[in-house]
Amino acid sequence: MGQAFGCIQVDQSTVAIREVFGKFDAVLNPGCHLMPWCIGMQTAGILSLRVQQLDVRCETKTKDNVFVTVVASIQYRALAEKASDAFYKLSNTKEQIQAYVFDVIRASVPKLELDSVFEQKNDIAKAVENELEKAMSHYGFEIVQTLIVDIEPDEHVKRAMNEINAASRMRVAANEKAEAEKILQIKRAEGEAESKYLSGLGIARQRQAIVDGLRDSVLAFSSNVPGTTSKDVMDMVLVTQYFDTMKEIGASSKSSSVFIPHGPGVVRDIASQIRDGLLQGQAV
Repeated sequence: MGQAFGCIQVDQSTVAIREVFGKFDAVLNPGCHLMPWCIGMQTAGILSLRVQQLDVRCETKTKDNVFVTVVASIQYRALAEKASDAFYKLSNTKEQIQAYVFDVIRASVPKLELDSVFEQKNDIAKAVENELEKAMSHYGFEIVQTLIVDIEPDEHVKRAMNEINAASRMRVAANEKAEAEKILQIKRAEGEAESKYLSGLGIARQRQAIVDGLRDSVLAFSSNVPGTTSKDVMDMVLVTQYFDTMKEIGASSKSSSVFIPHGPGVVRDIASQIRDGLLQGQAV
């Protein structure tokens, strides 16, 4: 409609290419411009000056023969002062950029092993940006930024890498678990040793107390009952302990007991056996 009245409106962040009878005449900046069609003026096209983005997926092989897909994100824009070059010199800007990206990535990645590709992705992006900058500046385009946004190894390789990582972590976990169990066993052994030591002290003190008690009993009984000997006192003590033991066995319904021949007359035999054993041990 604007050209019908001999004028044209150019929007912000765009430029228009004006031709006269098919020949380039001028670059029209944003605003309103006269366009008298009667003298052969016409608009050849509109060129955007906004930053555009192109994502390029490139499949290649690393030095250790692993196929990877590298995704590069290219941000570029047309230069206003070179708008005519950007409009006329390239028929398909995106395909041209993609070809340069393929060339640089497939020349850089095969020199690196897979781990190095991940570590040096910034270097790869810089190499792509430098190559694009040199090539596209002749066509009126500026490369704003080049990013390597993703590196995708083959699915089998990714699974193998994950398994290696998982195995490594499991090995570390197993070592930590074994170390913890070792510490528990050491602490448990130290506790058992301390418990046995204290139990031994308790048994020794108990036996010492029994010996002291028996000695005091024998001395007290001998002094209070004239005519008694130490043997008589020990026989009486054995009888008393014998009946105490029988009482404890009978009082518990869950006790496991071994019955031996017994009776009041057997106590003397038991005392004789104990005394004979002690005497034989001393003789040896």
